[in-house]
Amino acid sequence: MIIDRHIQVQLVAQTASAFPLECCGMLLGRGERITAIQPAPNVHLSPATHFEIEPAALINAHRAARIGGLEVIGYYHSHPGGTAQPSATDRAHATGDGRVWAIIGEGNIGWWRDTPSGFVALSPRSIAG
Repeated sequence: MIIDRHIQVQLVAQTASAFPLECCGMLLGRGERITAIQPAPNVHLSPATHFEIEPAALINAHRAARIGGLEVIGYYHSHPGGTAQPSATDRAHATGDGRVWAIIGEGNIGWWRDTPSGFVALSPRSIAG
């Protein structure tokens, strides 16, 4: 997994601007390289402790990918005041679809792959971009 360096800056900035609520959105790119994020409204009824990506934003990102836009490689959300690891709620709602999850908490970004057997920690390589 390769992450353009500016992605990490954008994720931390969005987390700070959404605080004390959870931010969320999609990770976009091609293959195993994340080159952009697409912020989305958090429509969960309890956005301070949970996230739900607005369905229309998610559908639009997948539609754009089908017509040649960037692929939806995964998703991101923040844990205000929490760790950069999947929570029990994250694990319960995971689909095992192989997508990447970025979880931002305590000033760190945890990178995870959602596998059929659970979340697996990733060690992505950052590059200028």
